[in-house]
Amino acid sequence: MSSEKKSAAAKEPLVKVEHLKQYFKVSRKATVKAVDDVSFEIMPGETLGLVGESGCGKTTCGRCVVGMYTPTSGTVTYRGKDVHSLKGKEKKEFNKEVQVIFQDPYASLDPRMTVSEIIGEGMDIHHLYMDKDARRNRIGELLHMVGLNQEHANRFIHEFSGGQRQRIGIARALAVEPKFIMCDEPVSALDVSIQAQVANLLISLQERMGLTYLFIAHDLAMVKHISDRVAVMYLGAVMELADSHELYEHPMHPYTKALMSAIPIADPHTEDTRQRIVLEGEVPSPINPPPGCKFQNRCAYAMECCHKAAPPLEEVSPGHYVACYLCQKGKEAAAAAAEEAK
Repeated sequence: MSSEKKSAAAKEPLVKVEHLKQYFKVSRKATVKAVDDVSFEIMPGETLGLVGESGCGKTTCGRCVVGMYTPTSGTVTYRGKDVHSLKGKEKKEFNKEVQVIFQDPYASLDPRMTVSEIIGEGMDIHHLYMDKDARRNRIGELLHMVGLNQEHANRFIHEFSGGQRQRIGIARALAVEPKFIMCDEPVSALDVSIQAQVANLLISLQERMGLTYLFIAHDLAMVKHISDRVAVMYLGAVMELADSHELYEHPMHPYTKALMSAIPIADPHTEDTRQRIVLEGEVPSPINPPPGCKFQNRCAYAMECCHKAAPPLEEVSPGHYVACYLCQKGKEAAAAAAEEAK
């Protein structure tokens, strides 16, 4: 491949999500809008952080991306192919290249299987190592890569701590040599002292193996540490999307500003003097979300137009996208939008 073609390929997103919706019918008349018109791209080799409050649709969105759920509408493409239309060999290859690290290392690993069987299961499914010695050596290499020893291979899961179990889960995901990994809150169930170790392990593995991550979390400090870009979700929709440093230094959406104000700062003087933004009201039910902007009932800057039509996610500065009329157009243009919405 020529250098020009390589450069062009590098600019193509590995994963592209367009107008993704995932609704769940919970009764004859009620439908939960878990993911409601979400769009984003993930470039090869980058980490996109997906953050928000519990119940905002982060995990549901991630599971749609890796093909675990069939979306109500919208598309997810991987290497230019629709994830939910893949069949046969293409589907099997997708399942090999796309893996998941689950949130709970206690529930996601089979207690009846040895570590060797857990890590080697994917190898057997995809027929990666027909020779037993090569398979055993590869499992030993993977254990070493995640900070465990070869002797751990014949033990059962109940013999390990939470941090060690999550390392085994990471080794299982790496066993089939994936390109893209959906990390579903991989450190939230671990002790604080272990969280940074696992996050740093994921970063080093990404650099070593050229991996691409969708990193789902509610810990904003952790997301800042590991992510290249960050998308902020609220009630099933993306409120803001930007480069990690840009988002944390210059948040624009009122919801993002409130989240950022809640991050603890190590400097006692700064922590005591800064102003915390406290949101009033409750998060609306995803069964019956408010019309217009989903955040309008808790936003101190809500205008008439915010109650009538949901603002689209638009680029307000290079690489910085915000779904907010006030950020996009200013008060005068927002007032005009309100007139149009009538």
